[in-house]
Amino acid sequence: MGTRILLVDDHPVVRRGLKHLLGVQPGWEIIDEAADGVEAVEKAQRLDPDVVLLDISMPRMGGLEACRLIRETAPRCEILILTQHNSTQMLQEALNAGARGYVVKSKADSDLRQAVQAAKEHRSFVAFDC
Repeated sequence: MGTRILLVDDHPVVRRGLKHLLGVQPGWEIIDEAADGVEAVEKAQRLDPDVVLLDISMPRMGGLEACRLIRETAPRCEILILTQHNSTQMLQEALNAGARGYVVKSKADSDLRQAVQAAKEHRSFVAFDC
């Protein structure tokens, strides 16, 4: 069975790059995109993706609040945070909000595919700059 992914980032260029990076994986499908947390929650409820790839810093509703709401309203979705925040405090907040994993954007090229696969398999994954 394939992996259905929802991309959430307020920067269109980031979403395009993620589509290019992840969309070529056999069996993976980018089912939609969202530009903020409000859209992310609505689309996660409606589309029921396997994995939601979610930025933290976004307008209207940030990623941590969106993460909490998605966990409540679409609990089957696994949430993977993709962020610029290389902070153990932010990592802990994301995990407390219900994220399955956390990848800093500087590690995305090398670790994101592995992180998405782990989330699909309900395993935790953290890629962090030390």
